[in-house]
Amino acid sequence: MEWNEASRWESAVLDGGPADGLRTRVADRPHVLQVTRPCPPDGPGDHDDRDGSGDPDGPGGPGVDVRVSALYVYRRDPRTDRAPLRYTFDVASP
Repeated sequence: MEWNEASRWESAVLDGGPADGLRTRVADRPHVLQVTRPCPPDGPGDHDDRDGSGDPDGPGGPGVDVRVSALYVYRRDPRTDRAPLRYTFDVASP
């Protein structure tokens, strides 16, 4: 989707799930919205630190430069034709 000044922005509200009641703006009425929540990594000492380095996977191990987020999907309610558009939490996704 191309974002330009011709895009039509509208208010939307999320219904249910972890972002219940959140208001946002959307362009061109997307069918699906993705909401993410960061999942912070465990700190040193929370795993088996075999080499004593403070990093359970060792220096440069699998956790280096990785971010983890929980993903939630909201689908546009097709019965809503005026702002605010309503997006409902899809418990079965992804």
